[in-house]
Amino acid sequence: MPESLPADDARTTELRHTLGDLVVAAHRLTRLAARVTGSTESPATWRTLSVLETNGPLRLGELASHSRVSQPTMTKLVRNLVEAEWVKRIADSDDARAWQIAITQKGADAFQSWRDELSTALVPMFADVSDDELDALRRSVEIVGSRVDLSTAASAALAGR
Repeated sequence: MPESLPADDARTTELRHTLGDLVVAAHRLTRLAARVTGSTESPATWRTLSVLETNGPLRLGELASHSRVSQPTMTKLVRNLVEAEWVKRIADSDDARAWQIAITQKGADAFQSWRDELSTALVPMFADVSDDELDALRRSVEIVGSRVDLSTAASAALAGR
């Protein structure tokens, strides 16, 4: 980091780099955990269930946007998830002609089982962390989670939900 940067710019640069590293590390950790578990489910399936669990029922287009897939891809995903009874279509209270997609209890249970399987698979890699490191990991999760929750709430408010 250049010494000529004012303190705020240096801090912003450090924050930007750290957040970038965090995102990359989180993606790597997720891919590693998925490989270790041998899960054959598409990551898009778990991402879709996660979005629905976090946000509640959404229209297909909103769900596709949140899950970062095209609407035709989401249509196929939802069809498969409906067949598995992990999601259901419900009437949209704002528009009787439209549908929303909601996670079912069976889907929430499957998602939780997958999360448990992922975390269990990672325990051996982290079994030797110190209490201080475990506290740091826990605190990092709290910090990131609270910021993401704030962002989700702000986005929902802007969308009028």
